[in-house]
Amino acid sequence: MLDFKILKTSKKSKARYGIIETEHGLVETPALVGVATQATLKTLTSEEILQTKTQILICNTFHLHLKPGEKVIKNSGGLHKFMNFPKTLMTDSGGFQVFSLGFGKDFGIGKIAKYFPGKDLEHLEKTAQPKEIKILEDGVYFRSPIDGKEIFLGPKESIKIQQALGADIIFTFDECTPPNASYEYAKKSLERTHKWAKICLKTKTSNQALFGIVQGSHFKDLRIKSAKFISSLDFDGFGIGGDLGRSKKEMIKIIKWVINYLDFRKPRHLLGIGRIEDIEEIIKNGIDLFDCTVPTQYARRGTAFITEGKLDITKSKFLNDKNPLDKNCDCFVCQNYKRNYICHLFKAKEITGMRLLTFHNLYFFNSYLEKIREKIKNNKI
Repeated sequence: MLDFKILKTSKKSKARYGIIETEHGLVETPALVGVATQATLKTLTSEEILQTKTQILICNTFHLHLKPGEKVIKNSGGLHKFMNFPKTLMTDSGGFQVFSLGFGKDFGIGKIAKYFPGKDLEHLEKTAQPKEIKILEDGVYFRSPIDGKEIFLGPKESIKIQQALGADIIFTFDECTPPNASYEYAKKSLERTHKWAKICLKTKTSNQALFGIVQGSHFKDLRIKSAKFISSLDFDGFGIGGDLGRSKKEMIKIIKWVINYLDFRKPRHLLGIGRIEDIEEIIKNGIDLFDCTVPTQYARRGTAFITEGKLDITKSKFLNDKNPLDKNCDCFVCQNYKRNYICHLFKAKEITGMRLLTFHNLYFFNSYLEKIREKIKNNKI
């Protein structure tokens, strides 16, 4: 199970410093949850992940169900033994794939509409269905992206898969709504998600911690209704999911709408958000955990996060730069490799370049979180 202790509450904001304890150790919060979709954080070994100061990872239920299958992982002793990761693990529920393989794919949109300008933001009516999946009252029919076979995933199936995977923290099955949902669509989706949340609680037989997910799209009354309902149930923590409005400003507004209605004693996880410019603001508004692919995705494209901002190491000018990525960083990459070498690796399309940047970016993000935790302890934010 899970034990959460709040050790310090800021006097300046809703930020709090705490400790989550699971069977696999302690997580200091607020914390970045590394995204290990297929039981790996791309390009790094589990030993290297630990060296980046990463405390906790989230793996993807839908993709692990497809390959290698939860039976393989269960027969290997569960996710921790399967991937040789000794610290705390989460699994998502598959609810995000309802969005990403559904309306997200249909419209080419993400969780925050700002990144996709020009899209019709009031398109989905109450009875709308995505092109390639089918959302029903008892679950969702998918087509496997591997072989095209039909897959059914509902609240019972999601919980059973997550129990077999064996992570410390699991999530309820929900529908992650798109930012172009109409009020009528979001209301109907929320009713279904709340029904699924109760089924997830009834289905779970393991001692894993179960987080309930707050939905409601970008509609204030639906978000508050969801926060009250999810908080009234016997969950170990909360996820704030679904689309988060049309802009970063609206995302913060949505967090503010719901945070006061969630049981103060339990951890709150913001699902799928965590660009470095957002981190301090979401923490100041009461978020304890958040997962984001930015540090790893950007690394694979040649972007390093440094004290001065972002650095595109693929630019030819860096072939003559003998400085470390960041002179203020003490990670092994910055201590041992220069910009010219890493630039060369990307020019030569060598995967070692991706590995070095991935390590550095995660270390940089986690070091930034260390500083924020210190700020909370000292009432600076």
